[in-house]
Amino acid sequence: MIPSPLTGIRFAGESERILYDSDIERVKATLAAGREPWSFEAGGPRERIFFEPASQACGIVTCGGLCPGLNDVIRATVMSLHYHYGVRTIYGFRFGYEGLCEKYGHEPLRLTPELVLNINDEGGTMLGSSRGQQDVPAMVDTLARLNIGILFAIGGDGTLRGALAIDTEARRRGLRLSVIGIPKTIDNDVAFTQKTFGFETAVSEATRATSAAHAEAIGARNGVGLVKLMGRDSGFIAAYTALSDNNIDFCLVPEVPFTLEALLAGLQRRLERRRHAVIVVAEGAGQDLVSSSGDRDRSGNVRYGDIGTFLRDAIKRHFKSIGTEINVKYIDPSYVIRSVPANAHDSAFCLLLAHAAVHAGMAGRTGMVVGFWNHRVTHVPIPLAVLERKKIDPAGFLWSSVLTSTGQPHDLTGVGAAAVAAARGPV
Repeated sequence: MIPSPLTGIRFAGESERILYDSDIERVKATLAAGREPWSFEAGGPRERIFFEPASQACGIVTCGGLCPGLNDVIRATVMSLHYHYGVRTIYGFRFGYEGLCEKYGHEPLRLTPELVLNINDEGGTMLGSSRGQQDVPAMVDTLARLNIGILFAIGGDGTLRGALAIDTEARRRGLRLSVIGIPKTIDNDVAFTQKTFGFETAVSEATRATSAAHAEAIGARNGVGLVKLMGRDSGFIAAYTALSDNNIDFCLVPEVPFTLEALLAGLQRRLERRRHAVIVVAEGAGQDLVSSSGDRDRSGNVRYGDIGTFLRDAIKRHFKSIGTEINVKYIDPSYVIRSVPANAHDSAFCLLLAHAAVHAGMAGRTGMVVGFWNHRVTHVPIPLAVLERKKIDPAGFLWSSVLTSTGQPHDLTGVGAAAVAAARGPV
């Protein structure tokens, strides 16, 4: 270990920990039982580091779908490595983990402060991205050939699993390689992480779509604005959009089941009272109602059925069957949302995460993800981060707040025999 080149800053102590549980009574009960409460290692710069910056080469890779803030993370990582630690050799691997496999022929970019200076003004990732598993020994061969000491892997669940496989192979070979994950998922579903970058921008952009849907709904008699948002298994974008836009009447998320009959009955009552309605549905909601091919994408995820178009058509058919004229406007802004630049708050958050990742890598940490918990940057072991997906608790305060904001029925799985019978039709 050598002294850090950083001066005049607050260093994180080697024994500094961030409590997992913020409920004082549960913490007291854990201590009373003679157990130490769960905690995370605190993120931040260390007084002594593992790698010699002058002779150090680092690599950055972005994988998976696009997300606001990717370029911000790349930029902040390069700037921190260069100006904080004096690292002069930084490679950007093109098109995800493909860039680490020689067979694809993607030459790595030499990243400099000048090259990344203004990339945060643009959406997407300057390095490109891809999905799918790659040959782990081949990727480690590339890292060893380029004398990479730290690899920063920016991506979601599949990316982190790949990073863990790279770390395991490097350890098996006895390589001095640090693998640091920076969690990227627009769905905000990484376990043991309070939030992920890009999420706030996604919610902000989603409210533009719901605002348009509301304008369309109130501009027509019996107008219905239907917006499909991202959220395969976790409905955080839909839920927070419902909280930020009080014009939303129904919020449908993967964690809370609903039946078509109950939803149509609730929508029918809403139109009878107010003559317009706005519905937000997460892409993974109601998958028991739609048909799916069962195919998987290159990341191994099942391709879900399109709940948005299903609901659009079902709503039209139902109201036609009961002789009620309606006007349904369907909006799917998914690709628009994920490709925009990060807003100011997300941009600042990206910088904090990137700096923490650089500090962790230079200190010799590996096989970990830079997390965020109780408003502190943390170090989370990758096996813990990919153990499960973070989801909305249907009995928690967040979902309770969504129900209060929308005014939708607390139970959309059944609303009484009469209402179900009234709503049932050739759908």
